[in-house]
Amino acid sequence: MARVRNVVASRRRRKRVLKQASGFQGPRGKLIRQAYGAVDRAMAMAFVGRKQKKRTFRRLWTVRINAACRAAGTNYSTFIDGLKKAGIEVNRKVLADLAVTDSEAFGKLLEAAAEARAK
Repeated sequence: MARVRNVVASRRRRKRVLKQASGFQGPRGKLIRQAYGAVDRAMAMAFVGRKQKKRTFRRLWTVRINAACRAAGTNYSTFIDGLKKAGIEVNRKVLADLAVTDSEAFGKLLEAAAEARAK
């Protein structure tokens, strides 16, 4: 019986890994052994990075909202508390966008939050 080698599938697998590693420096982008480790690590870091991106954007939005609140004479925590008491459900991404682009709408939200806290 003839020896069966899985050449087509293994070549395809190696080409896929080397394509993913293209652009890596040194042997990591050219040699298959180094490319396997580099691609594995890159995929792991990409997975972690997708989670970190969500964290960093939320922090950015919080900073922007807080800056707009402080310019109006209040702070972030009292503003968010007022929005919750007023029953206004707007996420931080939209709030940060309003704070940067539409100060009138953000001012109305500040007024609504202040009224709800006063009650």
